[in-house]
Amino acid sequence: MRRQHHFRPADPNLDAWDVDHLVALIRDLSIGRVTVETIGEIDTSYWFDGSGEVATVRKVAEHARLIGEVDISYPVILGPGGRVMDRMHRIARTLLDGRSEIKAVRFTVLPEPDYRHCRPDELPH
Repeated sequence: MRRQHHFRPADPNLDAWDVDHLVALIRDLSIGRVTVETIGEIDTSYWFDGSGEVATVRKVAEHARLIGEVDISYPVILGPGGRVMDRMHRIARTLLDGRSEIKAVRFTVLPEPDYRHCRPDELPH
């Protein structure tokens, strides 16, 4: 599987967190539960917003395949304000399964990004 990153806007480009690094950082955090309806990104074009990608049928089918394959026993990773940092496919699976809650870990302080002011095409994959 290719290396995954979480991106946030940072002038002039983006800040990025390596998802493997985020997973290592959450090991000591307690797992709780959140109501899916409190996750603001569920009503956004999350995977395609600002990425330059077009939500083609092929791209949507690719995400549908990933959603079907996820292991929902792992918690989603949230930033201090509740913003999703990783595992949105698990949230989509929770919605499809008709469940209202999902396991989650939340950082109380946003970790330093692994890459500052970068572009996605500059990062290792």
